[in-house]
Amino acid sequence: MSGEYCSFLLLAILTGCHFLESADGLENGLARTPPMGWMPYERFRCVTDCVNFPRDCISESLFKRTADLLVSDGYAVLGYEYLIIDDCWMERDRDAITGKLVPDRARFPSGLDALANYIHASGLKFGLYHDIGERTCMHGGPGAQGHFALDAHTFADWGVDYVKLDGCFAAHMDLDRAYPEFGRALNRTGRPMVYSCSWPFYHKTPNYELIQTHCNLWRFAEDVEDSYQSVMRIVHNYHKHQHTMVKHGGPGHWNDPDMLVLGNYRLSYEASRLQLAMWTVLAAPLIMTNDLETVRPEIKALLQNRAIIEVDQDVLGIPGALVVSSGNVQVWLRTIMPINNLGFHSYAVAFVLHGNYAPCPLCPQTVEVVLDNLGLHNVMGYTVHDLFNVSHNLGLFRAKDKFKTRINPQGVTFYKFKAEDFY
Repeated sequence: MSGEYCSFLLLAILTGCHFLESADGLENGLARTPPMGWMPYERFRCVTDCVNFPRDCISESLFKRTADLLVSDGYAVLGYEYLIIDDCWMERDRDAITGKLVPDRARFPSGLDALANYIHASGLKFGLYHDIGERTCMHGGPGAQGHFALDAHTFADWGVDYVKLDGCFAAHMDLDRAYPEFGRALNRTGRPMVYSCSWPFYHKTPNYELIQTHCNLWRFAEDVEDSYQSVMRIVHNYHKHQHTMVKHGGPGHWNDPDMLVLGNYRLSYEASRLQLAMWTVLAAPLIMTNDLETVRPEIKALLQNRAIIEVDQDVLGIPGALVVSSGNVQVWLRTIMPINNLGFHSYAVAFVLHGNYAPCPLCPQTVEVVLDNLGLHNVMGYTVHDLFNVSHNLGLFRAKDKFKTRINPQGVTFYKFKAEDFY
């Protein structure tokens, strides 16, 4: 364990504690743990043809159906509470008289205020997409430019609880001024709304001090796609900037690597485990994008894994980091509760295998590490549980002990190392 990484861990701990003690810059008191919920975009894209594709089109029918399933299938009770409409919900032009945004009249005939009431009556919260620039990214609907106060008040009137603000068609704008301005417009409505910014993705040199001050969460990487390669590109992006990410992520302001693509067409079971584990290590929002009616039982079990959700929602809110990289194996570590009576933290540890092992590319590999070398120094040791099978107690491991795990290709093993008390 290097002195550099010890300093890094200390910084993470102190940063997390600081965030617990101070209000975020939005002063909205929201997103004290990473938001959880559902969005349609990667699964349903921008399908607007409800005549030929009535189940898949972006419509009030889709969102009512999903609200019902979030509740009836047990997702809501586990924390998946935000039901968020992405792009393609609006008419191409604003109301000619009021200048307000208008939901598509054919696909949302009851209006978004009525849809919000339906979602709220289900015990859920209502989120909505918008764009900071002239037009939205996929649908080309009207953006927020020149209408910040009007749109913020419109959202408040509709009962919106979460705003995702994209950054297309805004090359002419100073994003360092525009995103804070829209956030202030949201605050002035008096309605608490989680503010999700795409700000850093559209900025060559993002100022994370500023972004952290004005956003509850921020997209820092490309749109996720339904593939192992896409998931790992985003993880690699995080790793390149992990000192910055750890410093600025925490309660009220989170690094957002985009949606969970579990339960769609391409991601394998092993890669599904991998994405869920990595998003949890990063202290990321858990926003699903799938068709809840067709999610396979084994994927549903992953998405509803209480032990993993508990780690993701850990109250310290300290994002994790890559601590060991050797060949095609990585070890990621996240500091979590509980803290023992000597002041030692517990940890979530993910062992990742990229495959490409030359002697046997499709073979699992066994990895062995000494706990001390990961920074796990508690003299009383750690009780280890498999987070994918929490009933599997691997026993007590002390700092000088070796820990072995066997990882499937392009897969992950994921454990909680609980710091035991001194007695």
